[in-house]
Amino acid sequence: MSTKQRAIGVRAQVATVEQASPESAQKLEAPVAIITGASRGIGKAVALALGKAGCKVLVNYARSSKEAEDVSKEIESYGSQALTFGGDVSKEADVDAMIKTAVDTWGTVDILINNAGITRDTLLMRMKKSLWQEVIDLNLTGLFLCTQAAAKIMMKKKKGKIINIASVVGLVGNVGQANYSAAKAGVIGFTKTVAKEYASRNINVNAVAPGFIASDMTAKLVEDIEKKILETIPLGRYGQPEEVAGLVEFLALNPASSYITGQLMWHNLRVPHYQTFMESKFRDQIEKKLQVLGLMWTKKSSKTKLGKVAEFKD
Repeated sequence: MSTKQRAIGVRAQVATVEQASPESAQKLEAPVAIITGASRGIGKAVALALGKAGCKVLVNYARSSKEAEDVSKEIESYGSQALTFGGDVSKEADVDAMIKTAVDTWGTVDILINNAGITRDTLLMRMKKSLWQEVIDLNLTGLFLCTQAAAKIMMKKKKGKIINIASVVGLVGNVGQANYSAAKAGVIGFTKTVAKEYASRNINVNAVAPGFIASDMTAKLVEDIEKKILETIPLGRYGQPEEVAGLVEFLALNPASSYITGQLMWHNLRVPHYQTFMESKFRDQIEKKLQVLGLMWTKKSSKTKLGKVAEFKD
């Protein structure tokens, strides 16, 4: 083939691409995104943002099927494709089925947003093993299972984006959240390690640590506590789920994020404000427990061992 013929062929290919409709181009190129825990809150906001950006979105939920369907319908109203999948990400069979559903429907997985999570707040001295395990299983083990399963698909293409929703308490700890803090600390360490393991396969892995985001929880705060919290936030207001979603969308879709991996993105946060809320929430419990433990100590001889105090039960 002559140089002239090759040039004509290239021009023909360019013309074909230019003449393709936006709809057909989107169908061919739209990234496939899975968002866990996407029926409400940050997960919902992320799902809608990616759907509006043209992604094909799998909306995962555990129990809120109606809310998940509403999210899916809204994504479809943008002209994008969406489907819902009910499943517990702490169960390997559910995770495998979720990934298979996305691949069977759209052929691949390009983006994974590990958002699903729960809290079971109580002081460590009151915490049952079941409360510890429930949070670790969903918030950390679930993230491990989803990442491992999705990465198998991404590695074949040597391309992918994984964004984990972490928390500042994973760095600084928090009163009444030993289980949640431990899980989120694990998420941060997991993110940094997996980013190194998958870097050679062109898979970016990052985490986002949201600040105090407007939610049902913040709506129930009493006025004096809310005032103290807002005083410590530089912008003087709560963040919105859509603002977190904007950062996630940047990491997932923007070409400028292609050289970012293994990073924890703080979302406008000063540590004291969350501690103020949680410490006030558990202050009465702490004081009561310490008072009882103190009384127990004074009733025993000076030879009493600390191990005896540790046996205290409700």
